[in-house]
Amino acid sequence: MNTDKYISNVVKSIPPSGIRKFFDLVTNSKDIISLGVGEPDFVTPWEIRKEGIDALDRGSTTYTSNLGLPELRIAISYFLKTHYNLAYDPEKEIMVTIGASEAIDLALRALLNDGDEVLVPEPSYVSYAPCVTLTRGIPVFVPTDEKNNFILTPDDLKSKITSKTKALILPYPNNPTGAIMKKEELEEIVNIIIEHDLIVISDEIYSELTYEGRHVSIASLPGMKERTILINGFSKAFAMTGWRLGYIAAEHGFIEAMNKIHQYTTICAPITAQYAAIKGIYQCEEDIVKMRETYDKRRKFIVNGFREIGFDCFEPKGAFYIFPSIKKTGMTSQEFCEKLLKEEKVAVVPGDAFGPSGEGFIRVSYAYSIDKIARALERIKHFAERIL
Repeated sequence: MNTDKYISNVVKSIPPSGIRKFFDLVTNSKDIISLGVGEPDFVTPWEIRKEGIDALDRGSTTYTSNLGLPELRIAISYFLKTHYNLAYDPEKEIMVTIGASEAIDLALRALLNDGDEVLVPEPSYVSYAPCVTLTRGIPVFVPTDEKNNFILTPDDLKSKITSKTKALILPYPNNPTGAIMKKEELEEIVNIIIEHDLIVISDEIYSELTYEGRHVSIASLPGMKERTILINGFSKAFAMTGWRLGYIAAEHGFIEAMNKIHQYTTICAPITAQYAAIKGIYQCEEDIVKMRETYDKRRKFIVNGFREIGFDCFEPKGAFYIFPSIKKTGMTSQEFCEKLLKEEKVAVVPGDAFGPSGEGFIRVSYAYSIDKIARALERIKHFAERIL
């Protein structure tokens, strides 16, 4: 059967994920050291796992409220207040989602009409632009630059705003660069956002993985809470990727609109994961701190390792990725990664998978043990000795 003629033109227009396309090569290879996956190597803390088991023992196997368990929304409100000084009403301004990915999709579908433009700083997470396209919006890339620490500058932002611009996706701490935006850097773009009446979709999934100082949410700045849809979740900080649990904090009107879509598409997040996350918020602060400290040691180790080999490497301040430049090799990002995989069996991700301005870079995850990172660096050193 020729299924192609039945597939939506919009879906056909979307390219496959650059990450997944590359990892198809990894799947068929042996003796690979992969530094490619953006997933914590820690097991979910025991208190969270135990609560998941206990919830099943209690027979908690039902749907929950579309918005999520009231107890979890209260816990999320407490977390946002104590960690980022943000005040959200748990009854009206917080909803629980199936991962931060669903939250991004809901936010875009709730906001966009056909032809609305959404500003997407890049390099950034591979899903933003396709999700905008699927909603019949138009993604407008805003390139960021290593010389500006990969942050969104006021001039960059202003240069891409048109009469059709409706929203800005703000992806900090950033995947793949590890860049963060400090309070004073966020303050520099706030007036532009307000002047042009933009809504900010702030993806803060890596907020707890900030290594120098505390994460600052743009929603905490004057005039920004009402025009920010804040997205976060439990995957990264709590090592709960497989539990698929995220959340949105926003004005009640936005929550109502997004919940309408959520009701018809997914109904609710898994109840077991919701109960477990409550335990995580109230009892696993020490686990979060220990994981962050471990990531920080790995961050310093791998940045130094790449620099000693001879690669220029931007110092990341958040998430768990480094984004070294491979421009001096003369190869494209794809060529470098495929050759490294074939010759030394080390898997990293081409920078152009995260947008055109990622060309000339590679994304390397340090969500792996020091021993594994050290063995990968040794192989990369051998590779570099032949090509630099």
